[in-house]
Amino acid sequence: MQVPDRFYDKFAGADLAMRARDPGLESMDMTRAALAMCENIDWNTGRILQALVDLDLAENTIVLYFCDNGPNSWRWNGEMKGRKGSTDEGGVRSPLLVRWPGRIAPGTVVPQIAAAIDLLPTLAELAGIPLEGGKPLDGRSLAPLLLGKAIDWTDRIVFSHWNRRVSARTQRWRLDSQGALFDMLADPAQDRNVAAEHPEIAARLRRAVEEWKSSVLAELERDDRPFTVGYPPGPTTRLPARDGVPHGNVKRSASAPNCSYFTNWTSERDRMTWDIDVATSGDYQASVYYACASEDVGSVVELRCGHSRIEAVVAEAHDPPLVGKEHDRASRGHESYVKDFKPMPLGVIRLEQGRAELILQAKKVAGSQAMDVRYIELTRLEGE
Repeated sequence: MQVPDRFYDKFAGADLAMRARDPGLESMDMTRAALAMCENIDWNTGRILQALVDLDLAENTIVLYFCDNGPNSWRWNGEMKGRKGSTDEGGVRSPLLVRWPGRIAPGTVVPQIAAAIDLLPTLAELAGIPLEGGKPLDGRSLAPLLLGKAIDWTDRIVFSHWNRRVSARTQRWRLDSQGALFDMLADPAQDRNVAAEHPEIAARLRRAVEEWKSSVLAELERDDRPFTVGYPPGPTTRLPARDGVPHGNVKRSASAPNCSYFTNWTSERDRMTWDIDVATSGDYQASVYYACASEDVGSVVELRCGHSRIEAVVAEAHDPPLVGKEHDRASRGHESYVKDFKPMPLGVIRLEQGRAELILQAKKVAGSQAMDVRYIELTRLEGE
């Protein structure tokens, strides 16, 4: 949570009246940082809107302002239950503001529930673009509601799914991931389970959830897409630690993969792997972006793929400090700090077209560990 002083100073040390449902769970530093970041986003949004006016594009541009989920920490959330990572109202409900001068009347409020699945059909209708595809969309166009047109809008069920948890929401009711039923009009905070009072509604929504799981989740195949290497328009590919797989003692610098790097490479049995799909056969210059303390210099590392392998000696120390913490307004929790990694050439490796596993492993660990690894860089050589 980083934000410039000009936005943070307004909230630094502020006594905030609106708190999380359970104030004991709230980090005030996190909340103040979040509020300051909202100020920053508002300011930048204003710059974009003004640029559209200056370029005489405002009346021909639809601007949407929304977010993907609830707050990332416990803080005031309109008394709604849950936060990011939850399928309760507070975890999935977010604002959606739509601006189209001259077409959408200022102050228009759409009370009907909507979801991200509605954005494609809505924007396609507003822009007059026909939709193509082999399957019907689950979303509905909100265009008539935004444009103030009279329409018979029938109720529906909106499903929210995360980490094996599914909840179902209609205009009035929410069935949570545990099967409890809440009247969202009378009890938007989800304080009182009324499943026993409305067994037919609870049963209908439970059946709908099971049908959704069997018809939608069953079609979602495991995502095992490899990294494309050697795509002709882009000769260079970077394979970050974030998307690699650690083996043995190797671990990420933090549990959240974004911006993380591989560390604790202490044994010749340890390795890091990347699932790749080579688009173009040829010779590739390989480098590893690394950090290594002076006492660990001398390790020998090997990069291999199929029958091809190259090795290099870690001959130069590069031990930069971690950065980022000095700019944080609150603890970043499970996310990694970063450092200034340096490229170390590994040599030229031959890669054949097709799917393969790229492996980085030590043939010799000279000190306490071979190195820290941020990413592998592969550049297809000209003439290949």
